[in-house]
Amino acid sequence: MRYPEFLKENGTIGFVAPSFGCAIEPYHTAFHNALKRWNEMGYGTHLGPNCFASSGIGISNDPSLCGAELNEWYCSEENDIIISCGGGELMCEVVPYMDFARMKQAKSKWYMGFSDNTNFTFLSATLMDTAAIYGPCAAAFGMEPWHASIQDAWDLLCGETDSVKGYDLWEKEGLKDEEHPLLPYHVTEPRVTRSYICKEGKAQEVAHASIEIEGRLIGGCMDILQMYPGTSFDKVKEFNEKYQKDGFIWFMESCDLNIMSIRRAIWQMKQAGWFEHMKGFLIGRPLCYGEEAFGIDQYRAVTDLLSEYNVPIIMDLDIGHLAPMMPMICGSTAKVSIEGNDVTIQYTFQ
Repeated sequence: MRYPEFLKENGTIGFVAPSFGCAIEPYHTAFHNALKRWNEMGYGTHLGPNCFASSGIGISNDPSLCGAELNEWYCSEENDIIISCGGGELMCEVVPYMDFARMKQAKSKWYMGFSDNTNFTFLSATLMDTAAIYGPCAAAFGMEPWHASIQDAWDLLCGETDSVKGYDLWEKEGLKDEEHPLLPYHVTEPRVTRSYICKEGKAQEVAHASIEIEGRLIGGCMDILQMYPGTSFDKVKEFNEKYQKDGFIWFMESCDLNIMSIRRAIWQMKQAGWFEHMKGFLIGRPLCYGEEAFGIDQYRAVTDLLSEYNVPIIMDLDIGHLAPMMPMICGSTAKVSIEGNDVTIQYTFQ
C-alpha cells in the first residue's frame, strides 16, 4: 500500500470537483472562507477549473471534464495534496474518465472527500494500491470555529496525528444555510456506540464492551459501494487476496438509502464475495437514523446479514453524513479499540 507524504508547512493544497463544486450557498462562501484561512496559515491553494462550476448533472461539469481535472491535478507538481470540493450524485459517471494507470505511476498524494467521493477514495485503494482519506470536503473547513473533527482531519493530512476518537455529540439537524454559511456543526445528540458480538452466526448486543480489532480498513458510502460489484472496476477480490494476512475492517455508512436499501446493498456486496478474511465492521449512523420498516430497524438491516462472519459489528459510529465524522484512511492498517462508549482508531500505515 502506498502512503502519500503528509502536507508540509507552507505546502500547496489542490482542489478538484469531480462531484459537486462550490457554486451555490452555503458552500460558495464557506469555501472562500476556508481558502482565506489556509492562506493566512501560510499554505498555497491550487484550484481546479471546476471548483465553482455548476453545468453538470449531479456533478460540477461534464464527466469527461471532471475526469480530466482530477487526472491533471493528481499528477501535477503544483500541489501536494488534494481535497474534493464536495459530494454529489453522479461522480460514478466520471470514473471511466479517471486515468488510474497514469495516477498510479505518478507520485502519490493524499486525496480527501466523502460521500460521492467514495468513487475515488475506494478505488484509489483497490485499483491504485494508494491510501486515501474518507473525510470532510473543502467547504467544511470554512466553518467558524472548526469542530474537533475538522481539526482531526487537518492534523491527519499534516501528519500531526495518527489516531482519532469518537466525539461526544452529533448533529441531528444542521443550522447552516444560505444566510448562515459559516456556522459550525449543531451538535445536540449524545453519541451512543452500539457493539455487537457475533457467535455461531448470531449477533448479540453487548453493553460496556471491550473490543480490539486489527486489520486493513476499506469501505465508504454504501450508496456508492453497492454499484461496483460485477463492474470492470471491481477488483475487491484481488485486493482481498493481496492483503488477506492483514484481514479486513469494513467501514460503511449511508446517505439516501432507506432501511431496506441498506439491507439490499449489504446483500449485494456479500454475494459479490467482498467480505472475505473479515476482522470486523464499523457502521456509521445512517441518514435515515431511527427509521423502521416491516419490523426492521437500522441495526437489524446490518446485523442480520453480517452476523455469519462471527466478527464484531460496531454501529452508530461517527462516520458519514450525520456530522461529525472521524476521518477514515481507506486502505490503511489500523487498530480499533472499543471501551464501552469510547472509540479510538489508531492508524499503523503498514
